[in-house]
Order: sequence, then C-alpha cells, then structure tokens
Amino acid sequence: MNFGIVKISFILLTVGVLSCKEKRPDTVVPEQVDPEFTTEQSIEMSQSWAKDESFKIDQFVKRNNWPAITSGTGIRYYIFEEGTGKYAEKGKVVTLDYEIRLLDADTTLCYTSKGDQPTSFLVEMDNVESGLHEAVTYMREGDKAWVILPYYLAHGLLGDDDKIPPLSSVLYKLELISVDDV
Repeated sequence: MNFGIVKISFILLTVGVLSCKEKRPDTVVPEQVDPEFTTEQSIEMSQSWAKDESFKIDQFVKRNNWPAITSGTGIRYYIFEEGTGKYAEKGKVVTLDYEIRLLDADTTLCYTSKGDQPTSFLVEMDNVESGLHEAVTYMREGDKAWVILPYYLAHGLLGDDDKIPPLSSVLYKLELISVDDV
C-alpha cells in the first residue's frame, strides 16, 4: 500500500471527524496546533512526494529508452514524430488526438479520443490539466509525442474520481492536429 495515500486518508479522516463534532459548553477544546509546524510538515510531505514521483518517472523513461526532455516544471516529453506546422501558443485553439494512460506496470489506458472526435481547447485559457497546456506549447502541427505529467500538473491529490487515482502521474500520447486562431 502506498504510504503517501495512507497519510492523506488519515489527514482527511481526521479533518472530517473533527469538523463534524458538535461544540457544547462543557466540551474541552484542545490546544491549537502551531500553524508554522503544520505548514512546514505539509511542505516537507509535498517535497517528498514530488521527489519520489520524479524518480519513478525517470525510471519509466529510462526503461523505455526515450530521449525525453524535462521541462522546468517536471513534465517529460518525447516528440517521436515531427510535424512541420505552426507551434501551439497561448491564445490559440489546438485540436489533438490523445490517449491518457496511468504510469503503472501495464500503462493502463484510461481515456482516448480515438473513435470519438479529437478534442480542442484554448491554450492557457480552458479548463484542462495545467500540464497539458504547457505540454502542447512544446509541439507543432503534425507532431506526435509522449508526455508524462506529474500528479501536481495532472489530476492532483485527488485524481479524477473515475479512472485516475489520487497522486497519479499520467502518460499522454498526443497528436497535434491543428493550431488555429480564436
């Protein structure tokens, strides 16, 4: 069992139980926790998760022998087929085909646009994963790429309440079909 998920579950359970208690005049209120300690502990936990995740992502890239580039935010991307069109940029509408997979042993397929219509969104403006906004800016029309988003640029601490679990890195297979003005 993942120790990080156990910690989160315990914290959420504790907060839930404490917030549901009815306050009565005869209830003794415990001493307040020092917020500096809580903030420091939270930061250390987040840094630990990010470090562990970075290691796992690097191992995945190494096993697949990908010449991946790492962005400043921690995205790994590998353009395996180059296009010749326009680069995606802020304020442009991109249309792409995608597969979204977990970074587990089986690279479990979660979602795909294959069989459906490609998806479109306004770069840095629409409500999609923040890492996806950044990733497409490294691509141009016709590019096909593998992109790994760390959990904090994908679905975060909670996952998507469906197929992507909490604290999950996700692997995208992207094909940038077009870049258009609004």
